[in-house]
Amino acid sequence: MIKRVLIACVLLLVVINVAQAKSIHLNYKATFGIFGKVGTIKNILTENNTTYKIETKVELAGFAKVIMGGQVEEYVSVGHMENGLMVSDSYSMTSTKKNQKKIKEYHIDHKQKYVTKRYRKWVKGKLIKDYTQKLDFYAKDDLLTLYFNLGNTVTQKGKTYHFKAVGLEKQKGKVDITVPAENQIAKYKKDLGKAHLYAKALIYQKNFRKKKGDILLAIDEDGFIKKSVIKDILMFGDAQLIRIK
Repeated sequence: MIKRVLIACVLLLVVINVAQAKSIHLNYKATFGIFGKVGTIKNILTENNTTYKIETKVELAGFAKVIMGGQVEEYVSVGHMENGLMVSDSYSMTSTKKNQKKIKEYHIDHKQKYVTKRYRKWVKGKLIKDYTQKLDFYAKDDLLTLYFNLGNTVTQKGKTYHFKAVGLEKQKGKVDITVPAENQIAKYKKDLGKAHLYAKALIYQKNFRKKKGDILLAIDEDGFIKKSVIKDILMFGDAQLIRIK
């Protein structure tokens, strides 16, 4: 369950207004209720006028590191730019712990509008699973580009935006992002503190008390996430992602 929480924390890595950036490094620490610090998340975004690359590394710490066998997850998104937005051409996730390694690779065919996924698993260096499948939905975003693009795609207060992202095939890619209306901001401040902008991402995970889990987002004046909170996960409390200055 801790693993799923840390994966969910990757969803919190929202970056706004990065169109002029050449190379940006962003570091965060993740905490989870009674367990305290459970990991760190490091991001590198490199881009120019035509292409981009996002690299994200999730490392567990403390109690989470012990029970998950030192698991490390790395996410990479590579693609091109269209009208100032990042468009994913490939997305991958590599997970390693003890004697196991898993790789998920997604390739997006924008011309034919379909996505293929290759999954491989090794145990003690031996490949035991290797299959490729075509997903039943198409998306121009993956989990990383979806949120790194938000500054140019989510602009109206009080509105919910509907997206699809590669990497969320269990929910057919569905992600909802809501920008709160002016009269709703007070409750965001209570959980997130003062921020330049607030938003909420809606995800669907069985490890939440409710069928839908809200990721609350506080965005700083420089356009990067200052703090994020996933409220009331089972009996353990809130998961938080805090930017390290």
